Order: sequence, then structure tokens, then C-alpha cells
Amino acid sequence: MKHVLFFGDSLTAGYGLKSPSTESFPALLAKKAVEEDHAFSYTNAGISGDTSATALQRLPGILKRNFDIFVLGIGANDILRGYTPQSMNANMEAIIQKIRINDHNTKIILLGMELPAWISHDRVSAYRDSYKNLAKKYELTFLPFLLEGVIGNRLLNLPDLVHPNAAGYKIIAQNVWPLLKSQL
Repeated sequence: MKHVLFFGDSLTAGYGLKSPSTESFPALLAKKAVEEDHAFSYTNAGISGDTSATALQRLPGILKRNFDIFVLGIGANDILRGYTPQSMNANMEAIIQKIRINDHNTKIILLGMELPAWISHDRVSAYRDSYKNLAKKYELTFLPFLLEGVIGNRLLNLPDLVHPNAAGYKIIAQNVWPLLKSQL
């Protein structure tokens, strides 16, 4: 049985959910996999508030675990805190390189993040391009925008309109499932 490691921030951890162990997108994906006879074990290594820099710092401990697929969903907090796309890119590239050095057979799925369309910011395209360029350079399976179809919808988010609710996570899991399934 393959082991999948989900590495990210609050969006991976399932911040604000009543039961992250059953309602977060990693948990929903594991349930979907069982339903479709693609069962896998998984670790949800999402930590609320993580940035690409803090994720890079905690990566050595993560790499001590055995896994076949590494789902990388980091960067939202970098964007929200206004960290430069260059620093985010350098940290994410270091994460990808360390995963590959640890085990070159590990499959990596990169979950992209964007600023919502209603926010204008001079760095918007640089953030978006960072994910796209890393996916291309390292030949990663890539989802351009993790929150596609969820962001900004009051019915799919917690009152903060940043974190999905249980219904929002169902859509996220549907968006991620085809990519994960292809790697299983």
C-alpha cells in the first residue's frame, strides 16, 4: 500500500473544521481512494500558519518518514503576508530538491496558490508563475489553484472567507483527486 504525505499549511491541516481527521481534503481523498479501490495510508503534515520558510525548516523531520507520494501545498501564507515571490520560490525549490535528494522515486504533486481575482497586487503574476515554473522545471504533477471554485464563496468558506468549510473541502478533494489517482 502506498503512503501519501500531505505537507502544507492550514488549508492542508483543515483549520476550523469540526473534525479535520474526517473533513480535511487529505481525509476526503483517502476515503475516495478506498471507494475506488486505490487505498493508501497517509499522513496529514499540515500546520496552520506555515510559510515556505517554516515548512523548509521542519522538512528534515518529515523526510525521516517513508512515503511514496509527497503532496506539497505551501505558499498561501507567504502570499497573504506579502513575502516576495522570489523568497517563496527559493524556499519551495529547496523543499522540492530535498525531497528528490531524500528519494528520487518519490512522486511530488504541487498544489498551486493564487491571490483571489478581486485582489490586485503587483506580485500576482509572479506568485502564479512561481508554481507553474517549479512544476515545469521539476516535472511535477500540478494543480494550478488549490482553492479553485471555493475561494470567495460564503457558502464554501468559514466566516473569515480564507479557510474552506467542510463543503468547500469536498470541492477541493474533487479537484485534487484526479491528480492523486494518476500517481497511485
